[in-house]
Amino acid sequence: MYNPVHWFEIPTLDLERAKGFYQEVLQLEFQYLEMPDSKMLMFGDPEGIGSGGCLFQQDGSNPTTDGTVVYFSSEDLSVPLSRVEDAGGQVLIPKTDIGEFGFFAHIIDSEGNKIGLHSRA
Repeated sequence: MYNPVHWFEIPTLDLERAKGFYQEVLQLEFQYLEMPDSKMLMFGDPEGIGSGGCLFQQDGSNPTTDGTVVYFSSEDLSVPLSRVEDAGGQVLIPKTDIGEFGFFAHIIDSEGNKIGLHSRA
């Protein structure tokens, strides 16, 4: 089986504020891309294992807590989870044991998007 997700986009209202949040919480590095109708900060390797994605700002695209939840993985989600509130986010569901699948948490980012965190430990 392969991972079919190749790319995802997380809407922002303030691209720089969102960049600061994701840098602080998940220690992500970004590459700026200017598109004809939007500004993007790309992260990950779209050609590597897993999925690449970006933060983007575009008229008509708004953050949401409804719909698809994107999960970011970490060695131990307690580490990024401990940074959420200082970075301007909110913890919705704290670190929760899901048995053989590890642990998960849900947060609201600085823009108002619901994001998931996952780890094996």
